[in-house]
Amino acid sequence: MVNREYLAMLGNKSVIRELSEYATARGKEIGYENVFDFSLGNPSVPAPDSYRDISIRLLQEEEPLKLHGYNPTMGDPRVKQMVAETLNKRFGMNYEAGHIFPTSGAAGAIAHALRCVTEPGEEVMVFAPYFSEYDPYIKGTGADIRVVAAKTDDFQINFEAAETVFSEKTAAVLINTPNNPSGAVYTEETLTRLAEVLTEKSAQYGHTIFLISDEPYREIVFDGKKQAYPAKFYPHTLTCYSYSKSLSVPGERVGYVAVSPDCEQADKMVAMMGQISRGLGHNCPSSLPMLAAAYCGDETSDLSVYETNMNLLYDTFKELGFTVPRPGGTFYIMPKALEDDAVAFCKKALKYDLVFVPGDGFHARGFFRVAYCVDTEKVERSLPAIRRFVETEYPNR
Repeated sequence: MVNREYLAMLGNKSVIRELSEYATARGKEIGYENVFDFSLGNPSVPAPDSYRDISIRLLQEEEPLKLHGYNPTMGDPRVKQMVAETLNKRFGMNYEAGHIFPTSGAAGAIAHALRCVTEPGEEVMVFAPYFSEYDPYIKGTGADIRVVAAKTDDFQINFEAAETVFSEKTAAVLINTPNNPSGAVYTEETLTRLAEVLTEKSAQYGHTIFLISDEPYREIVFDGKKQAYPAKFYPHTLTCYSYSKSLSVPGERVGYVAVSPDCEQADKMVAMMGQISRGLGHNCPSSLPMLAAAYCGDETSDLSVYETNMNLLYDTFKELGFTVPRPGGTFYIMPKALEDDAVAFCKKALKYDLVFVPGDGFHARGFFRVAYCVDTEKVERSLPAIRRFVETEYPNR
């Protein structure tokens, strides 16, 4: 018999993917340049020249059997050492190579981190709005997801609501900053308070509550600011990272888990992840892309286009009367729809070839997500369409 759970999931297709497929089909009719597709968070800038140059050098100079052979279960020692050194230099940490576990992107990192610190029947807390794929990530471990309602004025953590969600079963808290879908960047004040709460709750329940920090947008922060490093605030932190956004290489599927040296069982975590890989069929990411990414260290693509795009859209939405918290980073903005039903709002937008994603799947009903990782020229051309949509459909806003 086929697996009924996965069979049932076929009827629960991602709204984001459905809208992206709609945009592609519509583009075949009218030209994709005429479809303002803000559905999918796919980087729109090229990888830096350094990534290409390092990849070429590795292909030319490395011994082929070694370069293309299986990585060790715990990852390439060179990669692990370079990642540890980069994190220590940037964030004042004291990681060693043994605290780093290379993975297939941030998704692979989260899959390993969750399994390291939870058991079936325990609970993982997330803060709305959150990336919708967290649901199957957590469910796949046998743990239960517990959602804290959003603080919609600024999308920082709603600590008052969290107080009612914590329980003796809380094994981990999963955060994402800078945040998909809201663009919020957790402040030092937020991270300080979160560390205090986790310390208090761990003492209350008699077991460590781990923090899993999902950080693929770490380098996309606006106004000359930087994302504070959550592991600096709370010792029991597993940091999950992907080079997909910083280097614009999402197709390479490379990332890592960094286990804080002060974390409970820090000396065993990476070895545990090696065992977890056996059950997941993970067995290390691709060798060449991971090595090239590690050599790039803290370099990035030219990410400035995202701030330019954000300002264009933010100013337009504000001008048109939307309630919209200003993003601190990422390439997403999340305005409040001009009616209670964001799904209906987004369906109306399709008539103007504007493809927005309703916030329902992110646990942010009444809001919608705009992924502005597109050419600035296209963002500029979308602004008259947005104005026409709003002025026609919502004249009495």
